[in-house]
Amino acid sequence: MNEMVELGKSLAEVRETFRGGRTRGVAWRKTQLRAIIKFLTDNEDQIFKALEQDLGKHPVEAYRDEVGVVKKSANLALNCVEKWMAPKKGHIPLLFFPSKGEVLPEPFGVVLIFASWNFPISLSLDPLIGAISAGNTVVLKPSELAPACSSFLASALPSYLDPKAIKVIEGGTDIAEQLLQEKWDKIFFTGSPQVGRIVMSAAARHLTPVTLELGGKCPTILDSLSGSSDMEVAVKRIAGAKWGACSGQACIATDYVLVERKNAYILVDLLKKIIQRFYGENLKNLKNLSKIVSKHHFDRVRKLLEDPIVAASIVHGGSVDEENLTIEPTILLDPPLDAEIMTEEIFGPLLPIISLDNIQESIEVINSRPKPLAIYAFTKNEAFKKQILTQTSSGSVTFNDVMVHFVCDTLPFGGVGQSGFGRYHGKYSFDAFSNEKAILQRSFLIELEARYPPWNDFKMQFLRLAYSFNYIGLVLLYLGLKRTSR
Repeated sequence: MNEMVELGKSLAEVRETFRGGRTRGVAWRKTQLRAIIKFLTDNEDQIFKALEQDLGKHPVEAYRDEVGVVKKSANLALNCVEKWMAPKKGHIPLLFFPSKGEVLPEPFGVVLIFASWNFPISLSLDPLIGAISAGNTVVLKPSELAPACSSFLASALPSYLDPKAIKVIEGGTDIAEQLLQEKWDKIFFTGSPQVGRIVMSAAARHLTPVTLELGGKCPTILDSLSGSSDMEVAVKRIAGAKWGACSGQACIATDYVLVERKNAYILVDLLKKIIQRFYGENLKNLKNLSKIVSKHHFDRVRKLLEDPIVAASIVHGGSVDEENLTIEPTILLDPPLDAEIMTEEIFGPLLPIISLDNIQESIEVINSRPKPLAIYAFTKNEAFKKQILTQTSSGSVTFNDVMVHFVCDTLPFGGVGQSGFGRYHGKYSFDAFSNEKAILQRSFLIELEARYPPWNDFKMQFLRLAYSFNYIGLVLLYLGLKRTSR
């Protein structure tokens, strides 16, 4: 009961703070952005410890995917927020002369951010940066599945950020459900499609706009590459992105690879060598590999391998360590396309390879499944690139690399269809938490009588020409009217 009372007080305070107006000023926004940068700098070691405790992340991986990426995002927002806030001049047609038009970004108000457990720092703070830049007050709900990171954010952030404008609320599904009962001006959710549907359903009760950053089975297409060095680089990038990003527990990680049959065993052999070099061979002493986040998720991933037909397709790995919640990097060659491992998002260190007679068939395979968050394609064939772009739909496409688009702030990040909707990163984060308010200022000098009754043929002709932007026709019509009236 006390928990509900405290939650109610927190929500009342952030609403009152927004109504007070101080978050709209550039000074407040910049102060909070600087505070996020200082928070990351002061607490880097504690963040690394929390990430190691929750997910077994190495400090280098933690800096690359969590601390460094958020610092970069905060610095960009700090340098650009005044420009982003400024009203943009709108083009006004001659028909409205004399007039002036602008588009003014304004904050939505009080926003709710649900963060995910797989990147518990960056997926909490990166959307927060966008919300702050846009001038909102915020309630942030970290994931309870990363308890060390959640606890650290809840205890440390309030001493850096405005505690009356930004609240960190910890808790499980009961708190999440309570938060969803409230009326928000925007909800930003990162997580699974299943929970995304619940969030969207709750938001619909109040017609609350939502951004859903979900998941999906992101395919990688590996076309025939001309040189062995190019093939080695491609396979290294695939391996690094699959197993080196939270052990495959990432919405943008490669879920499966599509390759021509003649290249399938070349791919498998190269992957084996890279796995040995990156992560080692002994399951009990695997290096640089994050653990599975919980026993529940460990059992879910392990269950994917228990199907005898799927198990028969394992060509490398397959061992599990329940005590340490680790699963060996595992390669499967041609598991059945209707098996669960090929119909559900894996979110773990298992990599199915699907061999095809012709790489063109990869488009058919992708299109037979829900639209993915990202498509990766290694190819030098420009015609094939165009075919991928025009014949598939996805949140993004990256050629000749994997996952790096996530840290490119000048490109929007987000999904389509089941993989989500809405965009963020860089200026797109600011836009995600802003309402673009149209402003039109008119003069009293000219009055177009054709907009008013009584109606006649001249007014019909005038409106037809006006709506077709035929200004020469309007002038001729006016001159003709003047001659007739003489």
